[in-house]
Amino acid sequence: MSQPGIDQDEVLILGGGVIGLCSALYLLEAGRRVRVLERRHIGAGASHGNCGTLTPSHAPPLAAPGVIRKGLRWMLKPDAPLYIKPRLDPALWRWLLRFSARCNRQDWRDSTAKRAVLLNASRQLLAEAVVRHGLDCEHSDTGLTYVFRTQQLFDEIAADLPALAEFGIRADVHEGARVERDEPALKPGVAGGIFFPDDGHLRPDRYLKALAQRIRALGGEIEEGVSVERIDTAQGRVEGVLTSQGVRRPRDVVFALGAWSPAFADQLGLKLPIQPGKGYSITYTRPGLAPSRPMVLKERSVCVTTWCDGYRLGSTMEFSGYDDSLNRVRLAALERGAAEFLHEPVGGSKQEEWFGWRPMTWDDLPFIGRAPRAQNLVIATGHGMMGVSMSAVSGHLVADLICGREPIIDPAIVSPTRA
Repeated sequence: MSQPGIDQDEVLILGGGVIGLCSALYLLEAGRRVRVLERRHIGAGASHGNCGTLTPSHAPPLAAPGVIRKGLRWMLKPDAPLYIKPRLDPALWRWLLRFSARCNRQDWRDSTAKRAVLLNASRQLLAEAVVRHGLDCEHSDTGLTYVFRTQQLFDEIAADLPALAEFGIRADVHEGARVERDEPALKPGVAGGIFFPDDGHLRPDRYLKALAQRIRALGGEIEEGVSVERIDTAQGRVEGVLTSQGVRRPRDVVFALGAWSPAFADQLGLKLPIQPGKGYSITYTRPGLAPSRPMVLKERSVCVTTWCDGYRLGSTMEFSGYDDSLNRVRLAALERGAAEFLHEPVGGSKQEEWFGWRPMTWDDLPFIGRAPRAQNLVIATGHGMMGVSMSAVSGHLVADLICGREPIIDPAIVSPTRA
């Protein structure tokens, strides 16, 4: 007989971002009863403001040969694509030491290969889920283009394409004249472009809304405005979750708290070396001459995405802890970078200025798997900048682990115990 307050059939998902919602959807498909707890509202976190690109092309990790040299040079430039705010933070410096140790060719290939497995699988799964559930999120398969204005960077990135091809990532190299001809939104002076035909995009706020609607339609529960305060364990299991609305005692728990994961790691006896990587975006009404497909303006590390009735500039990586200020220097860098490449770099009306914290791991791979000291808890966090792109495969894998099915991918590549 069940104890009072325990629902033996319920999976409690902590975190209503894109990873938590996709986990809920796949668990519901598997016949499980699901409840999602979100401390703010659906779409309030890092999933909301990214550019919505679905990118096997982004398999290469942030930790790459030469990044440390660039990072040191950029530390004195608050508008640099990668900025580390100088401060005394032992956890950050331990993370940076592990990160810097992977800035070599061998580890770059290792992370790239594993990220490609996740991104390629998720790309297909997400497209199937959009059709199967009728998710209204402007999902499109138009591909994505890297655009270059310097021959040096063009040649440097193109040199990595044979390695990406080994991992199933197709790319077409185009000379500058063709890129300009194919994309009238670009200014003259393009050195070249790399087109990734298997990339896609969607509108992330609508994706999250559609996921939430579908979860509720399938009988799942979503509680917004409910914060997690403590996770209690006993005898190798989560015994209860103390929330702002009382204690919950589910059979299984999914830990999908994104950049806030480290705050609860000690309670679970976990090592989750995650740093909050702050990203920015600006959303506008669609300009008259907008790019026909998503593009990354490589010298400025600015991503540009056009939707039916919107347009977004995004990217940058800032390690400044949980600083919740809107850094206008970095917002201005997005517009300035776009202006170097595009005839109409901004839309007619600015709709939103945004920042959010991505949960960054040192090897750019998420943590997905059972917690070593709490066997009824599955961790699903640390997706960095790839939360939307990896959302479907992550949700599928979470459901596989909870339901005891054959995993969709080898779970060893994302094991939490590697920390």
